Amino acid sequence: MALNSAAPATKLTIRGVRTRAVNVPMTFVLGTSAGAIRTAPLLLIDLETEEGVTGRAYVFGIYPGGPRVIGAVIEDAVAMIKGQPLAPADLAKHLLRRFLLIGVTGVVRMALSAIDSAMWDALAVAAGKPLATLLGGSPKPIPAYNSNGLGLMGPEKTADEALKLLESDLKAVKLRLGYATLEEDVAVARAVRRALPSAVTLMTDYNQALDTPEAIRRGRALEDEGIYWIEEPIRHDDYAGNAAITEALKVHVQIGENFNGPQAMAQAIAAKACDLVMPDLARIGGVSGWMQAAGLAAAHDIPMSSHLFPEVSAHLMAVTPTAHWLEYMDWASAVLEEPAVLRDGCLIVSDKPGSGLAWDEKAVAKYAA
Repeated sequence: MALNSAAPATKLTIRGVRTRAVNVPMTFVLGTSAGAIRTAPLLLIDLETEEGVTGRAYVFGIYPGGPRVIGAVIEDAVAMIKGQPLAPADLAKHLLRRFLLIGVTGVVRMALSAIDSAMWDALAVAAGKPLATLLGGSPKPIPAYNSNGLGLMGPEKTADEALKLLESDLKAVKLRLGYATLEEDVAVARAVRRALPSAVTLMTDYNQALDTPEAIRRGRALEDEGIYWIEEPIRHDDYAGNAAITEALKVHVQIGENFNGPQAMAQAIAAKACDLVMPDLARIGGVSGWMQAAGLAAAHDIPMSSHLFPEVSAHLMAVTPTAHWLEYMDWASAVLEEPAVLRDGCLIVSDKPGSGLAWDEKAVAKYAA
């Protein structure tokens, strides 16, 4: 799968980067087995070129201090490539080599992924094309599920919130599980499933809350409750355990948001650790890493969904051969000039040059962290 299927007429040169942290209130609290998240700490990235073209990206920092730490690595990394031609494949190789000793995982991986994504945005802007078009596809509606909220709130409140999520015009939602007991998980899943129209798809996510035997026990109990997949039932990098769960259950097992680059995804596929994959743009290696992952999924005929960053991920799903579901959450909407458009179960990919990201500067100032 070619990464440079089209080239902009304007050659770009790295000039510098501007990073800004914001902390945006979530419309729906994200309550998981790991804790409740009420605000979205985001880092906004503006990659500047000598030619005046700016490439944009953002990162979800998870914790309040996350954006600051990621931003520091981004600024160091961009200083290493200042003055060089903007060529994602070449610069990715250079930066990977420079950060090899400290390790390209976690914060470093997220920083380098964000730089890569911003570079691709700049290339598409310079070419005057949507990112999907630059990558060899075209903007189109992408089937999406609403991943806002639906945390650990008990049957009644969760079922009520599930109905509210349908007001987005999406036709699928994702439920967080991982209560203290199997009985509570089943009760909540059953309540939500009964509240939703039968045509609505229901995914579930354990956020790595279980061990392998318990995941098999709960998975079997949930198989007849009308759910579509079980996501990250155990530790994400326990491929042997995930393989045992995948083998034991009839319901699909989904993992991938924590794949550290395409190599990790290749290892998971080789281990038969899942039925489905869902790479995260910030952990898989940005746009370049995503395209490699999409090639892996296509070669193994595995449906591939996205994790977070719906505005950019939608462009990438448009050129993913085994594209499955786009994960949608509205976390960045408050600081965007034009939030993502949802219609008839899909996110409508922006037809503006680049990924379509542009900051609402008044909102950025309001939510500055």
